[in-house]
Amino acid sequence: MKKLRKLLYPLAILYDGITLTRNILFDNHILPGQEYDFPVIGVGNLSVGGTGKTPMVEHVLSLLQEQYHLAVLSRGYGRKTKGFLKVTPRMKAGEVGDEPLQIAQKFPGVDVYVDEDRRHGITCMLNGTNPPDVILLDDVFQHRYVRPGHMIMLTSYTSPFYEDLVLPAGDLREGKSGAARADSIVVTKCPPDLSAAEMTVIRKKINEYSGATVYFSAIAYGEFFHGSGEKVMVGALMNKDLTVVTGIARPGPFIAYLKSLGLAFDHKKFSDHHAFTDAEIDALDSAEVIVTTEKDYMRLLDRLSRARVYYLPIKTHFIDGGEGFNNSIRDFCGSFTR
Repeated sequence: MKKLRKLLYPLAILYDGITLTRNILFDNHILPGQEYDFPVIGVGNLSVGGTGKTPMVEHVLSLLQEQYHLAVLSRGYGRKTKGFLKVTPRMKAGEVGDEPLQIAQKFPGVDVYVDEDRRHGITCMLNGTNPPDVILLDDVFQHRYVRPGHMIMLTSYTSPFYEDLVLPAGDLREGKSGAARADSIVVTKCPPDLSAAEMTVIRKKINEYSGATVYFSAIAYGEFFHGSGEKVMVGALMNKDLTVVTGIARPGPFIAYLKSLGLAFDHKKFSDHHAFTDAEIDALDSAEVIVTTEKDYMRLLDRLSRARVYYLPIKTHFIDGGEGFNNSIRDFCGSFTR
């Protein structure tokens, strides 16, 4: 498939030229990018998905929530609504998007909003009755009408941006030079035993495009499967008729981890942010037990009535430079007078 996509390289050159021209217009302030006098942190990537943005947003929230009044602003990808909305835990994924709903349920003390126009969304928050101290912008790397004070760029270990091509020949939303806008770059989904020598090689390749500090992280899976009003250990799922459902960009690590636990299952793979049809829901509802990702769980739970559904939570675990990354975020927020 990758070889076939490379046949589209002439179109990628055209797309690269369009995005490069757009970036030049923003870099030279011909197109306006709004800056702010309080902490605005952006999380994003150069590729079309699968780098772990939501776990990173949750990591930053956990880091700052005891000290600041926080807000998260997302586009709310896949939602059926438009405009500026505050996300509440009792909403449905179709109203606000699966990722914002997940964050709202896990962080009740954090204000979560969706707006496809991030600049408009920030203005609405600032004009509200309780404006936040710090705003996190999810998936904002290419939304250049807002200039975050600190931009965190993610790139996955298995598909690093420096080895990729621009759409449609590859998965990059813009050229590799866009990495220069990052303040921190986190290589995600690394093997937990990644060697210092390989980290050095990766850092050198990244530093050809960006002067940002480079960190390395892995996926940390939860000990319990959550769902259906309970938490269960893996043993409770052994010898069950399991169906694993994924609607994420790169399900490989999740599937490999489930297999490493000794689970046997039928894998139903869907595209990222897949909008399940009624027929697909009916078919899935005939399963005895469904295991899925946390993001997919948000879209499935309110539509399944018979199947028992569980998800396995994940979080970002730094394997190199974690304290340095945390301190850079704390220092950035602390540099503003409150």
